[in-house]
Amino acid sequence: MSDCWFPPRWPVEDPDLVQLYTLNTQNGQKVGVCLEEMGVPYEVHVLNIGKGDQFDADYVKHLNPNGKIPSIIDPHGPEDEPVYLMESNVILQYLADKTGRFFPRTYRARLEGMQWMNFQAAHIGPMFGQLGHFFKFAKDKTSDTYAVTRYINETKRLLNVLEQRLQERDYLIGEYSIVDMATMPWVEGLVDFYGAGEVLEIDTLPRVSDWRKRVTSRPAYRWGKGVGKLD
Repeated sequence: MSDCWFPPRWPVEDPDLVQLYTLNTQNGQKVGVCLEEMGVPYEVHVLNIGKGDQFDADYVKHLNPNGKIPSIIDPHGPEDEPVYLMESNVILQYLADKTGRFFPRTYRARLEGMQWMNFQAAHIGPMFGQLGHFFKFAKDKTSDTYAVTRYINETKRLLNVLEQRLQERDYLIGEYSIVDMATMPWVEGLVDFYGAGEVLEIDTLPRVSDWRKRVTSRPAYRWGKGVGKLD
């Protein structure tokens, strides 16, 4: 293994472990859940984004130029060289390939999985996040109802896409996978974090509700979603 650089602001106890830099937001939860599900030993470093930790100069220079969480360092990356990764879905894909778990191995099946990973990144995350912003965090900052109405309607539409997708399968690509790990924190967050479950009528979607119960009842999911929680 080549020399591995670690951000000095967050001291490392075991330099042979995967180092996770995160907060238990929806995107942060994805990686915590994934590491727990795959049984990958790791060390966690909590970044308080409310205090701007994600803009630490070393962190931005070496780990995440976009100043976001999560990021990881794997000292034993490809060819046993260190790898530094940002973007939660890229991290999930990397860990699935590294461990050979929770993602298809055949090219055709991988294409299906990649489509739904991109669906989460391009639609579920951004639209649910905008819904949360205008419904919860900006509700007293504007008298214009256009934004919240727009994102409620779009979130409902996307939830119905998931409802139809789950019509003939228990999980989004058949077997439980990183696609579910990537998507569920956002679905669960609509209720538990944004408090929008009632206005979205999420309980009227039986397949989404059953899928949510299946995923969130997994011990690794329950533990992993708390990884990176502020004390």
